[in-house]
Amino acid sequence: MSRIGNKPITVPSDVTVKIEGLKVTVTGPKGTLEKEFDKNISIELDGNVIKVTRSNDEKQNRSLHGLTRTLINNMIIGVTQMYSKELQINGVGYRVAKQGNNLNLTLGYSHPVIFEAPAGITFDVPNPNTIIVKGIDKELVGQTAAEVRKQRPPEVYRGKGIKYADEVIRRKEGKTGK
Repeated sequence: MSRIGNKPITVPSDVTVKIEGLKVTVTGPKGTLEKEFDKNISIELDGNVIKVTRSNDEKQNRSLHGLTRTLINNMIIGVTQMYSKELQINGVGYRVAKQGNNLNLTLGYSHPVIFEAPAGITFDVPNPNTIIVKGIDKELVGQTAAEVRKQRPPEVYRGKGIKYADEVIRRKEGKTGK
């Protein structure tokens, strides 16, 4: 019995949802998202409530039931509020600057790293050590933040690198700690 999959999704008044076969299109004040779902999951729009049901109780369909409901809910939240992830840069001389839609990262390499923003993603740089990744697609925001972090992941001895704002780096002591 899926607890998440059985919950109905209420659609806000400023959002329109269009269901055409397997494809769901959500349009709101921030933009439009569309996604295609599995054929064994049925999605019905009744007024301003979306119900997600599955055809049978096979393991694959049970796992897709809650996932489909959550993805549709994330689409509705994305087109109304937007998603954001904050990254922090730690290290002497490490900094970021915004060049148009791209990021110019100085991360201790012999050259600056230019990171291009994918379509649908915007970067905010409130100070030289903070990056805020914003967008309406939750998956794309998380993926872009992970790719920016991959340019210089945090290291455990000095804590230098790019980390998420809520991430805690477990520090190691090193050779002199014995």
